[in-house]
Amino acid sequence: MNGYRDLIARQKAVDLVAEIYRVTRRFPKDELYGLVAQLRRAAVSIPSNLAEGYGRNSTKEFHHFIGNARGSLLEVETQIEIAKSSGFLSLEASTTLLKKTDEVGRIMAGLRSWSAHVS
Repeated sequence: MNGYRDLIARQKAVDLVAEIYRVTRRFPKDELYGLVAQLRRAAVSIPSNLAEGYGRNSTKEFHHFIGNARGSLLEVETQIEIAKSSGFLSLEASTTLLKKTDEVGRIMAGLRSWSAHVS
């Protein structure tokens, strides 16, 4: 592995962030400082926590930061559901996003399990 950029979980999370930014551009302007900002911030936190944890040079701390990333992922899932129920996201868009969050979550679970056994 050549560093945190090689982490598949981080790569997939960065892709998720790009998709979140794309769909939230269509949200109502009055949500710019509400749900849009919160959703984007939580999404950005996922790959950021993975990178920060990797950079700590300690598997114990990496494990901890993967947990932080998972918390942010669950925030994103909740906010996607809120956006759908508020009429800001279609069923199709929310389903696509939730499939992406599920994939990131499964990859992170494997990474967290690995990091727990290495420490």
